[in-house]
Amino acid sequence: MMSGVKVLMLVQSAVAGDSRVLREATALAEAGHEVHLIGRDVPEGFEVGPGITAESAARSAGLRYGQPGQTAASRPPGLGTVGLRMVRWLLLPEHRRRTEWHWRTAVAGMLAGSKPYEVVHAHDFNTLELAVELADRWSATLVYDSHELWFDRALPGRPSPLWRARGRRRESRLARRAAMVLTVSDGIARRLRDRGLPDVRVIRNTFPRLDRPPNPPSEPVALLYAGRIGAGRDLDAVVAAAERLAPIRTVLMGSIDLGYRLDRRTVETAEPTSIEGVDRALQEYGISLVTLTDGCENHRLALPNKLFHAVRAGVPVVAADLPELRTMVTRYRLGTLYRPGDASALVDAVRTVVVDYEGYLDGVRAAAYELSWEHDSQALVAAYAELGAP
Repeated sequence: MMSGVKVLMLVQSAVAGDSRVLREATALAEAGHEVHLIGRDVPEGFEVGPGITAESAARSAGLRYGQPGQTAASRPPGLGTVGLRMVRWLLLPEHRRRTEWHWRTAVAGMLAGSKPYEVVHAHDFNTLELAVELADRWSATLVYDSHELWFDRALPGRPSPLWRARGRRRESRLARRAAMVLTVSDGIARRLRDRGLPDVRVIRNTFPRLDRPPNPPSEPVALLYAGRIGAGRDLDAVVAAAERLAPIRTVLMGSIDLGYRLDRRTVETAEPTSIEGVDRALQEYGISLVTLTDGCENHRLALPNKLFHAVRAGVPVVAADLPELRTMVTRYRLGTLYRPGDASALVDAVRTVVVDYEGYLDGVRAAAYELSWEHDSQALVAAYAELGAP
């Protein structure tokens, strides 16, 4: 049994905004482990909690055209809007690989003279290769945490089928070195097992329960989509349905991806806010939208954070009818489903929740503990306790 060990967590996301990473680190620290996080964009003076430290490694700069501050009028001739989009479409896959490699190189340099850690915990494939190297160097235990089905995501830029096929093989080869693989849904766990990974555990992206019982409205007044506003979120269907759902309002809360165009005439928009701010909005409005397009295997097997945030806030959902979401929503009667891309189906799903709102509230209340971080964190701590000595 493993207890009280030094854990190195590697993640290429912005640490301060990655709720899964922070919750896992906190749960392990509270269980007596010492956790050090290396990610991106850690704010000055940022503190996670006792037993946890965090630092940043930089990735390369974003994909740019011309010099900083250069306007469209001052760009080199021949690089019009269409040309720029084409160049970006062609270069994005290679750019992603280069920025991820740059981060791994920076972290390897930071750790060159480091004392060994006993566990190396790799969050997602873009840290796995480095994590394997470090675990070998230190004779440490390796844990692989797959937040997504990495090589089956919907990605902007030119298609890269060979990169995906090679990547799946490489991920499986490297992940077999891990003592344990963690992931976010049963569907992704099955895919990883099919690829030859024997010990795959599910730790869902659930939220801690509120200090006091949720207080949703007696009837819904609005739909809230809280998350990134961009491609792949099926927001065209949301916008198309919004006018037909009046007087129930539709609110999109989150940051808007650069270059993403959305017809906002029938919806309201709001700036992103804290987890507690989303709690308040959900309990004021009454229904959470959990929307995704049916455009990739990762979406079909995903369980978005928004689903579990709705459970924490105590409100029903209207969710995309995708396999993993369908299983979760119907098993616990958390809300209704609509066919992705179909605005009429979305309207019908919302009206069904409105008609039996109290019944769906009962389903959410009944699932509150089982679909909470208090439940899932126990599975994480227990999994660490089972790890053999490195």
